[in-house]
Amino acid sequence: MNADQARDLADICRMLGDPTRVLILATLSDGAKSVGSLCEKLKLPQPTVSHHLALLRGTGLAVRQRRGKEMYYQIDGAILKQVSKFVRSLK
Repeated sequence: MNADQARDLADICRMLGDPTRVLILATLSDGAKSVGSLCEKLKLPQPTVSHHLALLRGTGLAVRQRRGKEMYYQIDGAILKQVSKFVRSLK
């Protein structure tokens, strides 16, 4: 692992260190969701959910796709596979 990869992994770990972002990822684990459905399910205001989604997108943990007038978010499995691989390498 080089310094850039370590920095990227540390950024991802920081994202996973916030309970709200963990709840968002857990909610997305069964498929794409709109911002509105995330707000409803998590009982959080839209600005809060949108803020955390932007942070998750910034580290590549979540991706978005427009469907009509709404944005849907889902987990980017490739990033989580990298994190999982790293964690498994720690013995």
